[in-house]
Amino acid sequence: MTTAAIDASRHITESQCPQPEKTGWIDRHFQLQAKGTHIRQEVMAGITTFLTMAYIIFVNPQILSAAGMDAQAVFVTTCLIAAIGSIAMGLFANLPIAMAPAMGLNSYFAFVLVGGMGLAWQTGMAVIFWGSLLFAAVAVFRTYIITSIPLSLRIGIATGCGLMIALVGLHNAGIIVATPSTMVTIGDVRSIPFVLGCASFLLMMVLVQRGFKAAVLISIVAITFVGWLLGDVEYQGIASLPPSIAPVFGQLDLMGALDISLIGVIISVMLVSLFESAGTFVAVTDKAGLADETGNYPNATKSLFVDSLSSAAGAFMGTSSVCPYVESATGVVEGGRTGLMAVVVGLLFLLAIFFSPLAGMIP
Repeated sequence: MTTAAIDASRHITESQCPQPEKTGWIDRHFQLQAKGTHIRQEVMAGITTFLTMAYIIFVNPQILSAAGMDAQAVFVTTCLIAAIGSIAMGLFANLPIAMAPAMGLNSYFAFVLVGGMGLAWQTGMAVIFWGSLLFAAVAVFRTYIITSIPLSLRIGIATGCGLMIALVGLHNAGIIVATPSTMVTIGDVRSIPFVLGCASFLLMMVLVQRGFKAAVLISIVAITFVGWLLGDVEYQGIASLPPSIAPVFGQLDLMGALDISLIGVIISVMLVSLFESAGTFVAVTDKAGLADETGNYPNATKSLFVDSLSSAAGAFMGTSSVCPYVESATGVVEGGRTGLMAVVVGLLFLLAIFFSPLAGMIP
């Protein structure tokens, strides 16, 4: 066979053989092909997840302001720590799980530690800080802990936090008020906050039942607009440069929180954070097909370290404990399978920092 014939044969053979597809850094780091997904799918899943959990950037400042914290500063720190936690979860644990300040623990901080026990908010934040570091210390036992939490206990903790949040919401809207005879009673049904609160809840429920992924966010925006029309909301603008976080950043009373009487409270914060996080991690990774029948999932130890250290960083910055959000399951339903989805959520939280005037208008 001539040299020309050999070269022609080699050319035909190479053209017929499938060539390995070139992959970029994003594909290699997040293992997109291996997990049957692609960049566009992960981006859409991240946007969907952000829309379902964006309410936290409005709600968290209102709750923590009840403890005497600056609401505008907390708005910025809420966005910052949600961005840091979500991006870290995506980059280091490669899980489709977004992070943000926990609903439940923020109410516990504002209405129990500060409102009930009379702690200064600086001391209460330090309690969250030490509890988060304790959480990080026990994260090395993650396999035993996650598989040992009974399902009934996971459900009970989540239900208890939900009932507490509901009580706080009804009180803030004026739907229920305190009374000496029965502890709680119905509020003034003719007041604008009462009407707006009921309308917001009903609208939210209708949207949820109809499958709107941003039901909570749509309800907040719609009722804020109605409140503005009724004169209950003052227009403050839509976007601006971020407010200063100096009023809350690094203001912890670390030594004051180490008082012997608060040791049990620190342990309680650690346990609630651990149980809530473990349950959410297992639920979302199971939805994504990443967890086995015993609840083990990839990079579990890394995920708990990211969670606990993000909580400690959040407390130092001036916001309550950070946790994985079960709303991440909406992104999983949209096809999210990797940490790229969480990174997209984090980037969107960074953009949200510039919308603090809008947050200040929420009734």
